[in-house]
Amino acid sequence: MTRPPAEVVRQTPVSQAPNGICYAISGEITLAESDLERMVAAVPDSAAAALHRKAYYFVPLTVNQGDETVIADRYDVALSDNAVCHRNLDLGDSQCVFISTRLMDDKFSVAFEFYINVGHAVVERAGVSQAFADMVWKQVEAGARGETSLDAWESRKLATTPGADAEKYKNEYFAATFADAISIYLLSLFIDVDYHDLRERDYPLLAPTQMAERLRKVAELFPANPGYEFAVYYKRRS
Repeated sequence: MTRPPAEVVRQTPVSQAPNGICYAISGEITLAESDLERMVAAVPDSAAAALHRKAYYFVPLTVNQGDETVIADRYDVALSDNAVCHRNLDLGDSQCVFISTRLMDDKFSVAFEFYINVGHAVVERAGVSQAFADMVWKQVEAGARGETSLDAWESRKLATTPGADAEKYKNEYFAATFADAISIYLLSLFIDVDYHDLRERDYPLLAPTQMAERLRKVAELFPANPGYEFAVYYKRRS
C-alpha cells in the first residue's frame, strides 16, 4: 500500500526530541524506536536550532512514481527499484523529509542518511563557520590527502585549478566539507564509527589526522548534548 506524503503527514503523530527536532515513524520499519529516539536526540541543541520548520519522517520506502512521490507502508521488492534514500518535500509552511529506512540494512546506514540531511540543512540555514573554512583551506594548502565526499573531492579540484570560477568552487568546497564534517561528527555521537567504514570507491578518504582536526572544530562549534560523548581514537580498543 502506498500513500501520498501529505496523507502520511496528516495521519501520523509527530514527536519532538529534547533538542526540538520534530520526527515521526510511519509504517513497518525495523529500526528500534529507542534507537531512533536516541539518534534524533544526538543532534546538539545548537545545530538543531537551524532545523526550525523541518520534520523528519522515518518510513519503509519513499518511492518515485513518475512525477509523484509516494510513501510505502511496508517494504516491497517491486517498489524498492524506484525508491530513493530520502526526499525533501515542502508541505504547507514546513519542509518534511521522508527517509527510506528499509533501503538500508542497519542503524548505522539509517543514522548516516539522517545526519547527512541534517548537516546540509545546518549549512543551508546557518552558513559555513569561517574558522572551519580557514582551517580546511590550510589543510588543502598543506596537501592533505583525500576528502570526505565526492562533492568535496570534485569542488576541491576545481577550487585549486586557476580560473575565473575558482572562488565559486572554493565556497562550494567549504559548504561540502562543513556539511560532511557535521554529518560524521553527529554519527560519532550516536554510534562508534570505524573511520574505514566511511570509505568510498569514487574518491580517496581524507587522511585520519586531518579528519580528526575537522571533527574537533565541529565539536567546538556544536558541543555534544548531555548523555553524548565525542572522542577520537587512533587505534581501535581491544
